[in-house]
Amino acid sequence: MAVYTSLTERISKWIANRLEAPSSGYQPYTPSDQKTLLKCLQPGDVLLVEGNQKVSAGIKYLTQSTWSHAALYIGDALPVEESEKPLRLIEVNLGDGCVAVPLSKYETYNTRICRASGLSKKDQQALVDFMISNLGVKYDLRNIIDMARYLLPTPPVPVRWRRRLLSLGSGEPTKAICSTLIAKAFQSIRYPILPEITLAPGRTAAHSNYSRSEILHIRHYSLFAPRDFDLSPYFAIIKPTIEKGFDYTNITWGVAQDSGQVENSKNSSEEARRTHKST
Repeated sequence: MAVYTSLTERISKWIANRLEAPSSGYQPYTPSDQKTLLKCLQPGDVLLVEGNQKVSAGIKYLTQSTWSHAALYIGDALPVEESEKPLRLIEVNLGDGCVAVPLSKYETYNTRICRASGLSKKDQQALVDFMISNLGVKYDLRNIIDMARYLLPTPPVPVRWRRRLLSLGSGEPTKAICSTLIAKAFQSIRYPILPEITLAPGRTAAHSNYSRSEILHIRHYSLFAPRDFDLSPYFAIIKPTIEKGFDYTNITWGVAQDSGQVENSKNSSEEARRTHKST
C-alpha cells in the first residue's frame, strides 16, 4: 500500500508540473492598467483571468469560455511587510492550493471584474473572511483522474458533453479549478450565481431543457467554472476604462507615417478589383 501511494504521488506531481507549465504562443489582447484596475476593485469582487498554463487550455475548451482562472479580491485585509507587495487576491492553484497573491501577478493578462450586485458590506467581509480562513488548504495530488483530464486539452467530444467532463473523478472533482472555493464562499452567504430553474414572473431563469439540466448538474459548488460568474445574471461586469470615465472624443487616432506606402496600397487594391471584374 505504501508503495502504491508513493507511486501515485510521484505520477500526480509529474502531471501537476506539466499542467502548470506555460502554453506557447499566448499573447494578451488588452490587459487592464494595474492602477486603474486597483481603483475599480472592491472586496468581494471576482477577478477572471485568461490563463496561459496548459491546464488553462483544457478549462477554456471544456467550458467554452475565454476565462480559465478566477481569484477573489480581498483588498487590504492581509498585513504586508514593507518590502513585499500587498497580497490582495486569494486564489486556488493546482500546485499550491489556496494562496494569497499580489494583483501585479496578472498585470500582463486579460482580466475581467465580476461584481455581485447589491452585496452588503457585511457580506463582503464574510466573503473575505471565508477565503482567508481557507488559506493553506492544499489540493490532493493523488486525484490523478481529476488532473489527467487536462492532459488532452481538446478531447474530441460533442459540445454538450464537454462540461460534464469536469465532473469526472472524486467526490470533489474540480478542486483543480480555482472557482470551486469562490463558489463555496458565495453559497455560504446564500448569494446566487446561476439562475433559478423554475420559471416565475419577473425572475431570471433558464429557458431550454438543456440549460436547466446543466444548471441542475452544476448546482454543487465543486462544479462551478470561471465562466459562470461572467454569465451570471446576478454579477455586473466592471470595465475599468469605462468606470473611470471614458471620452471617445479624446482619442488620438494614428496617422499613416508613409503616405506614399498608403497610396501604393490603395492603387494595388484598385488594380486587384479591376482584374477580378475583368475575369
